[in-house]
Amino acid sequence: MSLSDTFNDEYWMQLAYEQAVRAAEHNEVPVGAVIVSQNKVIGSGYNAPITLNDPTAHAEIRAIRMACESVKNYRLPEDATLYVTLEPCTMCVGALVHARIHRVVFATTEPKAGSLVSARQLLNMGYYNHKFLIEHGCMQAQCSKQLSDFFRKRREQKRELRQQYIATSENPQT
Repeated sequence: MSLSDTFNDEYWMQLAYEQAVRAAEHNEVPVGAVIVSQNKVIGSGYNAPITLNDPTAHAEIRAIRMACESVKNYRLPEDATLYVTLEPCTMCVGALVHARIHRVVFATTEPKAGSLVSARQLLNMGYYNHKFLIEHGCMQAQCSKQLSDFFRKRREQKRELRQQYIATSENPQT
């Protein structure tokens, strides 16, 4: 990989990171994605399953939908690259295969549900009729911190709610 590739990957990953910030603003798990073709963003998205009441509203799926609408085809352009802040899950990998993505660059691994290099390596299973290039680690520290901070804050909020519940249970207002 050349220095210009690294610069470009970091530029596009920064845009994905900004999408993840939008997810966090909606109290969603901060994952963001952009799809790039011919040095233009053709699709973007952030996690919104809670907001949209849609379990498939992952950042990658939303970016794929926008990109396919943009190019008026269910197949992505041959040079399309997905930049995403977290390793895609099984559902998203399946969608990427069907959309014929060329390359996926993700920032940080997902040890529980990651389906490219972590928990599963789906493209090595032999039954997919399309494979794509995989790269990871671009902006890893920044994206990992964003996720860690989000979950730390969520745990603190749950702890506070539990303490409030206990306090009101012990001292009921009559």
